[in-house]
Amino acid sequence: MKKLFVPALIATMAMAGSAFAAGHSKWKAQPNATFSFGVNGAGEGPTTTNNDDSCDISTAPAATLLLPYFEVDFRSTSTNARTTLFTITNTSALPQIAHVTVWTDWSFPALDFNIFLTGYDVQAINLYDLFNRGVIAPPSGTSSNTGVPTNPTDGSTPFDNDANPNIVAAAQTVCASLPGAIQPGLLADLQALFTQGITTGQYIVGCGTTHVGGTHTNAIGYITVDVASTCSTSLPSPGYFTGEILFDNVLIGDYQDINPNPTTGNFAGGNPMVHIRAIPEGGPAGAGSAGVVTNLPYTFYDRYTGVGARQADRRQPLPSTFAARYIQGGTGSFNTNYKIWREGFTTFPGAACSSYVLNSNIGIQEVVRFDEHENATISGGNVIISPPPPGSAGIPETSSQSTASSSIFPPLATSGDVAGWMYLNLNNGGAAVYSVSPLTIANNGGNPYAINGNVNRQSQNWVIVSMSAEGRYSVDYDSAWLGNGCSPSPATGEQIGPAGGVLVCPEQATCPDSDLYEGTNTTP
Repeated sequence: MKKLFVPALIATMAMAGSAFAAGHSKWKAQPNATFSFGVNGAGEGPTTTNNDDSCDISTAPAATLLLPYFEVDFRSTSTNARTTLFTITNTSALPQIAHVTVWTDWSFPALDFNIFLTGYDVQAINLYDLFNRGVIAPPSGTSSNTGVPTNPTDGSTPFDNDANPNIVAAAQTVCASLPGAIQPGLLADLQALFTQGITTGQYIVGCGTTHVGGTHTNAIGYITVDVASTCSTSLPSPGYFTGEILFDNVLIGDYQDINPNPTTGNFAGGNPMVHIRAIPEGGPAGAGSAGVVTNLPYTFYDRYTGVGARQADRRQPLPSTFAARYIQGGTGSFNTNYKIWREGFTTFPGAACSSYVLNSNIGIQEVVRFDEHENATISGGNVIISPPPPGSAGIPETSSQSTASSSIFPPLATSGDVAGWMYLNLNNGGAAVYSVSPLTIANNGGNPYAINGNVNRQSQNWVIVSMSAEGRYSVDYDSAWLGNGCSPSPATGEQIGPAGGVLVCPEQATCPDSDLYEGTNTTP
């Protein structure tokens, strides 16, 4: 087994350059999948039973993994420091290369490295080791064994390390020569960048005194992991998506958020990472720009792929609306935080230094809090422009927000209930970097995101519910999405509920000709 890593600093950055009206109702909405629905949109039924052909996000082997939020207290000793660990697993017999990018909370790509996974391999990364010690993996993580193991059955034996036809031939040599430690100068720049939002510029070319990340005591950001064709130092750019990433849905991942400090709370939580599949899957690098077409209306990396390569990454888009439980207070001193990842407004390369601040306070379409007696409260002044006016509610690209925060979330109802759920429509209103022509949507017989002739799709988001109690119990889990990434985001004030698909008459039932069939999700 061989596991190989490389830390990659940003050598240069081009700092020049400029930076839905469908909803929940009983009428026929667009179907929540990427296949054409019937003949000429007539609604007869799906034209494929391919489970991969869907916008639904689930915990299934994927081509990209997203860790929506991490936090590391690298200044404390390892015995009482908050840290985040994440693990990547290769579920296939073929070797795979996982390309990891570490982003600030304002979406500045600061570091990338590669993990060579043999067949059925697994690798864990402790971000405390990275930010405190400059170690991506312990020495054993970069060692190699000869050959592959002989397992009890042929079906459980990994293939040889040169068996993946989509990994370029030179990758074996390139991956074998990569170190697994970060040099001290780069480490100092990383520590400054992820806590102060600026760097010295010696190792990571930053923006001088212009911030590209927030200011906070601990290192905060998010991580993406892509299956790739080689071990490279390519940060997300059009060339990376048209020439290096692969499309095999083989990776699974999870994370653990560890807080062993008894002063602030001695607890931990964990969850699967967000699994984002390639549709269609398979093929060599560059297939996204060589005639392989996806049915997806837009993609996860749309803002980075470039105007001439829209949808080249073929990754599923993420939703914009969520239903998230909360418990705030009570005899157990419950606290609920939402770990929220949002799609910002900057691209790379070419983003102006001044544009990263747009990702520090991204507008919110609508948030409604429901208590256990169905009482609803809302916040005033909801806006969807960017940046929001001073004092307006907004959430950065990635952050952990307490549901007790009255500056972002609606106040608790006067009923006295300490629990309930929140409707989160996190659409940021769209942005020119990813919502303009020539992006086209051919499926479903039209473009559900067209507004006044322009493509103005909703933004992508993810929400994790993080509950704790008594300073020693904690749990993380994904909130429920109310519509997938292909479901148009509802407008403010529309009836709240699951995104509608074409309603189907149950078998052997008598249904009206109007095809408008009542569901059962109504209060008795």
